[in-house]
Amino acid sequence: AVAVVPVILFHAGFERFSGGFVGVDVFFVLSGYLITTILLAEIAEGRFSLIRFYERRARRILPALYLVVAVSAALALYLELPGGLREFSLTVMATLLFVSNLWYWWRGTDYFAPSAERDPMLHTWSLAVEEQYYLVFPLLMLALWRLGRGSGSAGGAGSRRAWRVIAALTALSLALSELGWRLAPEANFYLPPTRAWQLGLGALAAFAWRRREDWAPLAGGRHLAEAAAAAGAALVLGSVLLLDARVPFPSLAALLPTGGAVLI
Repeated sequence: AVAVVPVILFHAGFERFSGGFVGVDVFFVLSGYLITTILLAEIAEGRFSLIRFYERRARRILPALYLVVAVSAALALYLELPGGLREFSLTVMATLLFVSNLWYWWRGTDYFAPSAERDPMLHTWSLAVEEQYYLVFPLLMLALWRLGRGSGSAGGAGSRRAWRVIAALTALSLALSELGWRLAPEANFYLPPTRAWQLGLGALAAFAWRRREDWAPLAGGRHLAEAAAAAGAALVLGSVLLLDARVPFPSLAALLPTGGAVLI
């Protein structure tokens, strides 16, 4: 809700929520955290199934997606002129193939342009990024775990190797993002290489949570944890209220809402 509601208020035109678009960045952190938590538990216990993983994701996502597309298509048939209907149909095809982010990038669509507000499928770009992440990340985790399968436990070599590689890829993606908004802003906004670091932050938070018994005594107990969570909430809320479309996104500025999500 914290991730989604600011996005809705931003697109509804509430000026107070000028940074509501950062809800997508928070969403990516949550997604990376959730998926990595599941993968770490199942791989460490030897019960991970790629088919079952994709089946669960399909059951969670596809019914709602098909409903949104069906309702949007019915309205488009009634409201759109032939040219607009053709454009809408192509976008729906890209959406159902989970490549709408590539479609909007190829078209050079500016997410923040007033004309983009008329596209009923625009929001599906983030779903496409997430689905592309789902295709690659479980395979990466499985490969890294098996390569380092020396100790065989959650805190063993497989886990350490996976953590290090994901941390390195997260840092690389953040660097690409900071470079990307200067050189190719549409590609920076829509494409997975410059969004992966946000999912990576969530993944790293999942690793930290799994090893919490090791570091929790050093963290100062519950009061410090609550203070960190409160600071994280302040960072997310502050980003929603203080940032606006003039700030390049994603960039180092996106560390404010995503870092806040990690703290929570």
